[in-house]
Amino acid sequence: MQGDQSGKSDGYEALDVATLGARLGGVDDVARRVGGDPAQWDVREVGDGNLNLVFIVTGETGSVVVKQALPYVRMVGESWPLPLYRAHFEYYALVRQAKRAPGVAPEVYHFDKAQALIVMEYLQPHVILRRKLIKGERVEGLGKVLGEFCARTAFRGSELSLSSPEKKADVGLFSGNVAIPAITESLVFTDPYFEAEMNHHTPELAEAVAALRTNALLKAKAQRMLLKFTANAETMIHGDLHSGSIMATESSVRVIDPEFSQYGPMAFDLGMAVANFLMAYFSQPAHRAADALETYQAWILEVIGECLNRFDDEFRHLWHTERSGILYPRALFEDQNQESETACETLLLELRDDALAFCGIEMHRRVLSLAHNADFEEIGDTALRATLETRNLKMGEELVINPGAYRKPHALLALARAYNR
Repeated sequence: MQGDQSGKSDGYEALDVATLGARLGGVDDVARRVGGDPAQWDVREVGDGNLNLVFIVTGETGSVVVKQALPYVRMVGESWPLPLYRAHFEYYALVRQAKRAPGVAPEVYHFDKAQALIVMEYLQPHVILRRKLIKGERVEGLGKVLGEFCARTAFRGSELSLSSPEKKADVGLFSGNVAIPAITESLVFTDPYFEAEMNHHTPELAEAVAALRTNALLKAKAQRMLLKFTANAETMIHGDLHSGSIMATESSVRVIDPEFSQYGPMAFDLGMAVANFLMAYFSQPAHRAADALETYQAWILEVIGECLNRFDDEFRHLWHTERSGILYPRALFEDQNQESETACETLLLELRDDALAFCGIEMHRRVLSLAHNADFEEIGDTALRATLETRNLKMGEELVINPGAYRKPHALLALARAYNR
């Protein structure tokens, strides 16, 4: 149906615990999975994010998660309208992630475009990774899964693998997602570096923030990365791969919430993920007893190293086994009895530089812009919080300005240890 300028269709209705069962009871696949009388389903609203409604629906035979977009930014209110079409692009992203990195994204059972509603797999007993990191819990294979996920989605969503017509059609599809990338473009790349209206930061951080904002080279580098973000439709990215968009058990890792998905730089997701692990690392002195602090921080650094190494290893594997697109074609290399490893390694170095620069910018925005993360925000002692956030800001500044110095994981981890001291 014809929608208004906010993207809200005439038939749209924000659902709640009283109306959701009746809406989904008529969807055969959902009703079969949940089981029993829809009037008796247990419907719980569990959303604690910034944008959407999220429900868990449980019946006689199973449970599903239901996510519905609201026509505004939930954490701000109706004063910040946001188009409902973002749910369409999240659905498209989930379908593509399931193909490009099987077994990591939740399975989609039903999509209702008019209602901006997605019904998907209920991940249980998974919990949000950020909560596990704050509690000091470990996840087996965390770096491996995320490194491979970033490599597979980056490679298989690009013209290293896709045919040119398929890639261009997909870029055209996602180009309609305008409002969500605009949030990233301002909140991540620009707002941290001046007194934007919705910014806020720990009061004791004022001196460090003022110093950061006087660094013209830093701001120029951040804007250069914004240019790469807006201009380089290299692959389909998750767009918001932080520790709140990852769910885990002791041995299982899943990636959720790709509503910020678009076509962008191949290294963006990797940089975002590493940034959130570094912020978890720097925040640990406020969350851990002294006798557990060193070993848990060392584990977080191991996760970062594994994530970076697995990205490279998987990317190399795909380079040799799935390089079928127009980029770096075998006709230029293998078919002429020439090696292509040098080209692959050169590209990986460029991607690592981009990832680390994106990483540093994300480390800044989560402390200075609108949407902070709980790793720092839940530290009640603001003087201690400011001390730990300052370490984070300083390392982020170094990574934005000089990413090439830390291409090797051991150099990056040594830098983190230095700032942690």
